[in-house]
Amino acid sequence: MTASLDTVAPAAQAPTRVTIRGTTKTRRGFSVPRSVRRAAGPVGLVLLWFLTSATGLLPESVLASPVDVIKQAVELTRNGELPSAIAASGRRAAIGFLIGASVALTLSLLAGLFRLGEDVIDSSMGMFRAIPWVGLIPLFIVWFGIEETPKIALVTLGVTYPLYFNIYGGIRSTDSQLVEAARMMGLGRLGLIKYVILPSALPGALVGLRYALSTAWLALVFAEQINADAGLGYLMSNAQQYFRTDVIVLCLVVYALLGLACDFAVRILSRRLLTWRANFEGEA
Repeated sequence: MTASLDTVAPAAQAPTRVTIRGTTKTRRGFSVPRSVRRAAGPVGLVLLWFLTSATGLLPESVLASPVDVIKQAVELTRNGELPSAIAASGRRAAIGFLIGASVALTLSLLAGLFRLGEDVIDSSMGMFRAIPWVGLIPLFIVWFGIEETPKIALVTLGVTYPLYFNIYGGIRSTDSQLVEAARMMGLGRLGLIKYVILPSALPGALVGLRYALSTAWLALVFAEQINADAGLGYLMSNAQQYFRTDVIVLCLVVYALLGLACDFAVRILSRRLLTWRANFEGEA
């Protein structure tokens, strides 16, 4: 009698699968949609917040209930205060982001593409990055006064660093073998930058864009505490004086939703721009 060399895997054991973009995905059995799973955490936190408020475990003097926050959102939307505050904050964030992104892109290209630029720029950026940008608020007030300029400057500073370091790192992480192959094929400096270096740096740049957009809203929270007369920070400052936790929470929720919307937009942009790149998306 000869022993069989074949082994049969247990039927209950499922093979380990890795999901890669661009490949056919098959699922067995019941699976909860990803959108439901992603929403489970925030919905669970809101539900816990509602239950603790309704049962009195969380007093209104400490934190307003979700019902009060929703009522306040309806009231401020009806009288126009909330839309005008969002518009003022969005304008500051947009201007600061555009200026910061332009500065970061210029500096990162100079430092990433040229050794002289790296020697002059990168060490200085590393030094200034160690300075807490929130601590520069008093200096900005001395330089620019208390109008719109220091608010926009703070957002600009918060945006510049994450974009610069991610773009610079993406440029310098370009595979040297690809660069040599492109040169052997006759690509000049501009062609090398356009077809090899910049596409290689694009994933890092998009990661930096996500960080920069979230930092822009974070910087705006601090910036709008500087003698603001409009914006979400202005509403929060007034609510603080009267201990209106419902308005404070509402403004924080709006900040979070705006940041989430920006992050979602960058995710969509990444999917469109990086279709050529097979990414690991986690195990099924």
